[in-house]
Amino acid sequence: MAVRSRRGRAAVATLTVVLALTAGCSFGPPGPDQAGTAPNLPAPSIAATASDAPGDREVAVTVLAKGLEVPWGIAFLPDGSALVTERDTARILKVGPDSDADGLEVTEAARLAEVRASGDGGLLGIAVSPKYTSDKTIFVYYSTATDNRIGKLVLGQAPEPILTGIPRSPQQNGGALAFGPDGYLYAGTGDGTSTGAQAQDPKSLGGKILRMTTAGRPAPGNPVKDSLVWSSGHRNVPGLTWDKSRRMFATDNTQPKFSELNVVQKGKDYGWPKADGTAGGGKFVNPLMAWPTADSSCGGVASLETMVATACLLGKRIYLLDVTGNGTVLGTPQELLTGKYGRLRALVAAPDGSFWVSTSNQEDTGKPDPEDDRLIRLVFSDGGAGRS
Repeated sequence: MAVRSRRGRAAVATLTVVLALTAGCSFGPPGPDQAGTAPNLPAPSIAATASDAPGDREVAVTVLAKGLEVPWGIAFLPDGSALVTERDTARILKVGPDSDADGLEVTEAARLAEVRASGDGGLLGIAVSPKYTSDKTIFVYYSTATDNRIGKLVLGQAPEPILTGIPRSPQQNGGALAFGPDGYLYAGTGDGTSTGAQAQDPKSLGGKILRMTTAGRPAPGNPVKDSLVWSSGHRNVPGLTWDKSRRMFATDNTQPKFSELNVVQKGKDYGWPKADGTAGGGKFVNPLMAWPTADSSCGGVASLETMVATACLLGKRIYLLDVTGNGTVLGTPQELLTGKYGRLRALVAAPDGSFWVSTSNQEDTGKPDPEDDRLIRLVFSDGGAGRS
C-alpha cells in the first residue's frame, strides 16, 4: 500500500449531537475517580442544548485534529497529550496538550524505520508504560516484512523488540496493545490464515490475546505456565479495554459473517474458525454482541461507567452498550455518528472521561474528504466528562 505524503495540522470545530438514549442531561465536572487532565482545548463554539425529548443524551462532538494518515492507536501521556500511531507512515504523533488558534498542536514524535506497512499491517497499537514518569517508555505493536512484533522504546530511539514471531499476513494482523489493571501488557493478535489453524493452535501466537511482562515474558498467573496465551480462538483482535470492575472487553473482526464484542476470560476459547458469531453452546464462549460484518467490522473499544462503546470501520458508526453488573447488555445498543465521519477505527477513554475516536478514510478502501483523517472527541452529557 502506498504511503501518502500529505501532512495536516490540528484544527478544532465543535458540533452538538443529540441522541435518544436512556440517560440524564447535564454536563458537569468529572467525578473524583476520573483522574487526569484534558488537553488545552479552545472553548466550544456551539453550546450544548438539552433535547425536548425525555431521556435523550447529549453528546458534544469536537474535531481535535485533521489531515492525519490512517491513525491506528491512541495512548495518553501524563501531561494530557496523546500519542497517536499512523499505520502506513510509521509515525508516532504527539497531539496536544498545547493549542493555538487552529486547535491542538500536532507534532511528529518519532518515525520507526523498522516498520514495513502493507495490507492492514504497519505501525499499529501503542501503550504507555505505567511508570512513564520515571522510565519514559512506550510500547508499540508493529509489522516487519516477516512478522508482527511488540517493542519498547523511548521516543526518538529505535524500538527494542520484546516479542517477535507473531504471525504476519496481508490481513488479520491484530494490533491491540494495552496495559491491564493488573499492570501487565496485553496484546491482541490475528489468525492470518484462511483456515483459522493458528487460532486453535496453543503453540501459535496467532489468533490470541497475549498477556506478558514488560520484558515480553509470560506473566505470572497465565492459564498455562510459560505460555503467553491468555485466550484463544480469535480471528483478529484490534481493540482491548477494561471497565471499572476490571472486566475485560475485546473486539474481533474480519470474520465473514459477524464482528464480535467479547468479554474476555482467562483461558477461554472464542471459537474461530468453528464459530463465527454466536457459537451455540459447547466449549466456546459466545460474544457479548455480534453484528453483521457489513454493519460493523469494529476496531477500538472503550468503557465509561456502565457504557461500553466500539468504533466500526465498515459500519461507519459507534455502538454504545449499557452493560450491567452481571455482564449482560441492557436494552438495545445505540448508534452514534453513523455515516457522518466515514470509517471509524481507534476508540479510547481519555484521562478526563471523554472518548477519543479516529477516522480511517486515508486508506485504499476509504473515501476521504479534504479533512481526513481526523481525531474526534466525544463528551457525554451524563458521563461527567470534560474538564475543558
